[in-house]
Amino acid sequence: MIKYLIWDGGGTLFDTYPAMVQACRMALSDFGEEASPERVMALFKRSTSFAIRTLADEFSLDEDALERHFERAYDDIDAQDQPPFPGVEQACRYICEIGGRNFIVTHRAKVLLEVLLETHKLARYFTDYITKEDPYPRKPDPESVNALIAQYALDRDHCLLIGDRNLDIVAGQRAGIRTCFFGTESYDAQPDVEIEHFEMLLQWLQAENTDSCVSV
Repeated sequence: MIKYLIWDGGGTLFDTYPAMVQACRMALSDFGEEASPERVMALFKRSTSFAIRTLADEFSLDEDALERHFERAYDDIDAQDQPPFPGVEQACRYICEIGGRNFIVTHRAKVLLEVLLETHKLARYFTDYITKEDPYPRKPDPESVNALIAQYALDRDHCLLIGDRNLDIVAGQRAGIRTCFFGTESYDAQPDVEIEHFEMLLQWLQAENTDSCVSV
């Protein structure tokens, strides 16, 4: 039975990629450079740090400076323009209704995550979250996931980590829990579940939990 969902934040819970691509292209334009939306999106799908590092190297820019310009541009984009993906709230609500809990492990800053949660009225569904400010290595290191599991005494057999990037899946696998990949992009890790929209996740959770109850 799955009772505990550990979500990635941007790109999984919230459709943040268009805003991030826009902010990155604005940052590049500050330095007189340009990259196509498709190119920037592909890099951010790997990770934000990878995208900034790659573009800084590609255009011979100072990485810290490019990151500062990106963060400033991104901060100016309204949270209303970064909505949750359809079906996210229903999946979160289902977990709460069966007595489970939702958590988040994200690389983004706490204040940015909280603004998204409050703007879109999702904060009530989440027990806790780990953000950029917490003293854990970035995914795919599993330490942040393990910390949540230990703090709340979660049964690993009842956990599912959901993410849209390879590093999310690897972090969950290294933590010894099941994983769900959201999206259509190729990846190297082998998740337990693959979904293209969150209605699929809700259906899978309901079927998995029904089968578990029947088998007991």
